Amino acid sequence: MAKLFKRRSDKYNAITIPDYLQSHFKSSTNTLRIIAASTLVVFVVIYVASQMDITGVAFESMLNVDYKIGALIGFIIVLVYIFIGGFVAAVWSDMFQGILMFFGLVLLPIVVWFSMDHGTGITEGLNAIDPTLTQIMGRSDDGLMNLFTILGFSMIGLGFLGSPQVYVRFMSIKSEKEIDKGKRVALLFTLLTDAAAVTIGILARIYFTKHGDDPEALLGIGGKNVLSMMTNEFLPTILVAIFIAIVLSAIMSTIDSLLILASSAITRDFYQKIFRPDLKDKDLTQFSRIVTVVMALAALGIAILLYNLYPDRKVFWIMIFGWSGIAATFCPVIILSLFWKGYSEKGAIASMITGFASVMFFKFVVSNMDSVGAYFKELDVLAPSFALAMIVGFIVSKIFPSKNVVKMPYPEK
Repeated sequence: MAKLFKRRSDKYNAITIPDYLQSHFKSSTNTLRIIAASTLVVFVVIYVASQMDITGVAFESMLNVDYKIGALIGFIIVLVYIFIGGFVAAVWSDMFQGILMFFGLVLLPIVVWFSMDHGTGITEGLNAIDPTLTQIMGRSDDGLMNLFTILGFSMIGLGFLGSPQVYVRFMSIKSEKEIDKGKRVALLFTLLTDAAAVTIGILARIYFTKHGDDPEALLGIGGKNVLSMMTNEFLPTILVAIFIAIVLSAIMSTIDSLLILASSAITRDFYQKIFRPDLKDKDLTQFSRIVTVVMALAALGIAILLYNLYPDRKVFWIMIFGWSGIAATFCPVIILSLFWKGYSEKGAIASMITGFASVMFFKFVVSNMDSVGAYFKELDVLAPSFALAMIVGFIVSKIFPSKNVVKMPYPEK
């Protein structure tokens, strides 16, 4: 999708996702822009709050620094470099943070593996804790429950098929040739770091259970205990410090991208395009900084509130809720706009509203139903919300076809 999206966004001279949608559908109203910017801000603040929560947890568990102070330190660091360099600073910092993450995650399980006593293999070690841990189709006796669990985790990947924080990179990339380089880097990075992260969790569960720790306690809040225990057990102090920087890099690279994305949505798509079209881009810098600080403060407040109200919360699921909200709102629209010329503006609006509303519906209504709630808790919200948004967008586009059909071959050559 990247090359096709790059050509379109260049043709439209778009610098935000709402820009792209407005130009693609030749919209004469601001409805699409307002819905896109509004939903983006809501879920970005939730997503950033989960990341700031993890920042506080990381400082608390790995450095014994008070949670609130840790979250505030992360908050200040990100704002400083966003203020200094904006999007360019975020991209460069993401690259260096990505390099740190790559080597840290890949090397840690290797160090742990060669430091462990290999009296038993990994499979035997897991079976000794709980035989269901090695059942490839899942741990439940209910086959349907296992299917929903597998789908729930695998469908998280749907969020890469159009989420603004990903696709804004395709807008800004220098050329299509760079996309070819990027996909090779992305595949290698994702396969190795994801495999390494899972391996760290598996080895930690085996090692610390053997040494008398409660395996369930290892799960902690977002796995905080696993990371701090593994680094302190197997690494010298200087490398522990570097690994702390790696953990914080992973968090901050997400926060900066999302804050810039949401800030541009409010600044450009609300303020400039709707209320002050006379303003030049350079005059928006100060307003953009104010918006960024306000959203960051809101996210920080939510993070601290969650910490105080839900001490046993699982940060992962809060983060996935924000990720799913963005993905269900935008991915179906991006996919259909790229590959179906019959997709209309009304269909796009219907898709976005359906995706946004469905995430709330499946999270707070369906998952609490007695009959099917347990299944949908495992499936989570993204897959069904994504599917509904696609279906509704198709139906509405058929009922209300576009008067301004985009005269382009699909896909462009």
